[in-house]
Amino acid sequence: METVAIAILNFNGKNHLAQFLPSVVKNSNPAKIYVIDNASSDDSVSFIETNYPNIEIITNEINFGFAGGYNQGMASITEDLVVLLNSDVEVTENWLDPLIIAMKNNMIAGCQPKIKSYQNPSVFEHAGACGGFLDIDYFPFCRGRIFNKVEVDSGQYESEMNVFWISGAAFMIRNTVFKEMNGFDADFFAHMEEIDLCWRIQRSGLQFKVIPQSTVYHLGGGTMDYESPTKLYLNFRNNLFMLIKNHPGFLLPKLFRRMALDGIAALKFLVEGKWKFFWVVFLAHVAIYANFSKMYQKRRALKKYKKKPQGIYLGSILWVNFIQRVNVFSALNQQKWN
Repeated sequence: METVAIAILNFNGKNHLAQFLPSVVKNSNPAKIYVIDNASSDDSVSFIETNYPNIEIITNEINFGFAGGYNQGMASITEDLVVLLNSDVEVTENWLDPLIIAMKNNMIAGCQPKIKSYQNPSVFEHAGACGGFLDIDYFPFCRGRIFNKVEVDSGQYESEMNVFWISGAAFMIRNTVFKEMNGFDADFFAHMEEIDLCWRIQRSGLQFKVIPQSTVYHLGGGTMDYESPTKLYLNFRNNLFMLIKNHPGFLLPKLFRRMALDGIAALKFLVEGKWKFFWVVFLAHVAIYANFSKMYQKRRALKKYKKKPQGIYLGSILWVNFIQRVNVFSALNQQKWN
């Protein structure tokens, strides 16, 4: 029987730990629980030591961000299956069982539960919803969420299915696969590192699933508000990092198209008076020029992985959403999937 661990990354998150750890401890047998502390300056660590002595604490010397923090912590975790769980997630009774069952298929590298909003439990949560996909320009969206439009969960997405990416909010993965693929790309720091990892793993021939029979509730924006300029910067930059590393065809035409679309988004921010958002898109593109050589070297190292990923929508989600006004996953043209 495969062993299971839950790894929670923490940075100055005592309040989240106090609020959400009780559900994890209560509902996660037989998993071993780890908290990976990213050099917190609050009393998170002493809070866990006092109140949860059975939780193992892994201490990082500095704040390595989401990607690097998990990489550091995972080096000390030996269980077969590991759920990387955000500190602001409430889990439900028996939530682990359907995920563990799904992982009995050796072709599945990882899976996620249905992720719903903690603040509004009737709707899907932005970060992962019911499984993630990419469109032809590599914009991410979810079953249950297209851009900022989240759907009410009325039972419309109860079937398991293969997805392109699974959410870092509740990310079950085989420990051996995580380590064989060198974990998250620490250069991402935070945001989209899980999509990049899923892309790389799919290129190696393995798959990802969403398992809606398991449900968790995610507060969302717990470590960085959804309207944060820093978050926007990381999303724009890291999406392009991911494209440079993984796009299977001629790189420059696709990269130029994506950067042009980003430019349109920046102009929209400017017209709306969102000066900071306009500026961070510009800074994200500056970072692409500064880091292109490094990302291109990573691209070359990944050329040995040639399998075609599942879960790419062969259309523009921008066009579908903003021009055709489609904002429900089930309304997408089902003929346009790879």
